[in-house]
Amino acid sequence: MFGSKKLDLLAVGDITTDAFIRLIPPYAHSRIDRGNLELCMNFGDKIPYESVEEINAVGNSPNAAVSAVRIGLSSGLVTDLGDDDNARKCLAVLKKEGVDTTFVKTHRGKATNYHYVLWFESDRTILVKHHDYGRIFPDIGEPKWLYLSSLGQGTENYHDAIAAHLEKHPAIKLCFQPGTFQIGMGSGRLARVYKNSELAVINRFEAGEILKITGTGETGIKKLLTGISSLGPKTVLITDGPAGAYFYDSRKGETLFAPPYPDPKPPLNRTGAGDAYASTFVSATILGKTPAEALRFAGINSMSVVQQVGAQRGLLHGKDFEPFLAKAPDDYEAAPLS
Repeated sequence: MFGSKKLDLLAVGDITTDAFIRLIPPYAHSRIDRGNLELCMNFGDKIPYESVEEINAVGNSPNAAVSAVRIGLSSGLVTDLGDDDNARKCLAVLKKEGVDTTFVKTHRGKATNYHYVLWFESDRTILVKHHDYGRIFPDIGEPKWLYLSSLGQGTENYHDAIAAHLEKHPAIKLCFQPGTFQIGMGSGRLARVYKNSELAVINRFEAGEILKITGTGETGIKKLLTGISSLGPKTVLITDGPAGAYFYDSRKGETLFAPPYPDPKPPLNRTGAGDAYASTFVSATILGKTPAEALRFAGINSMSVVQQVGAQRGLLHGKDFEPFLAKAPDDYEAAPLS
């Protein structure tokens, strides 16, 4: 079903170690305040926790690189590390997974990114810190696809260099999955990146934030899809968590809705679900699947990831998709959105 010996996907973005700290009630709880769901703990208290676990070599782009390799593609990663023990652990994971590390740069005297994941029930709140490495975008040649995602603050010029490379090498297809700081830069500052994107992948909330609009129902999602497309991406994939996902092709005027794959049991942790969906969709596309087919694969991998802790443990290998496809419900199909 899957299989390719070519270096098809090169991911670009920050790498980190995630420390999952599992919080427990009643010492932590959630509440809705002014329409926002908040994670709450008593200020100044000593808060008991159940467990803590470190997971190395994660982040939107590393997750995508690992996902692509497991599915059957060759992939690499462009990222920056410190020269500490976490850097060595991250490199070991990438090499074990078969990710090409040619463009992984180590910076002497610097620390590697380290994030704290406050895990409560099935979701998480992440405390992030992206170190400033004085990044220089390398000459990456012409991979078939470039997968650009989360980078820290102060990387505006780095994004300009990526855009310049894409303009010089128009054969490269770009998937842009903007992270928090990239969304904060604004679509105007990253206009060249959006313009050179083959595919933009964003969740529903982020799409509204980028476009500064809100909307509900089918009318709202169509406005978000066409709005992101107007920034330049030829195709747009908007994920909506457990509600499914929406795909739009501006060239064909085609809009698809894909339902989620049923969870075999309640999700353990939702970290990495969006990364799994996005990277699987791109990988399946590289392997010649239609958008409707790629959406089916994406939903399965996203379902698998949330059954385990961390963004990579549940990522499936190519051969693992077939049993899920075989037992999928009859209505697990991407259908046109009228």
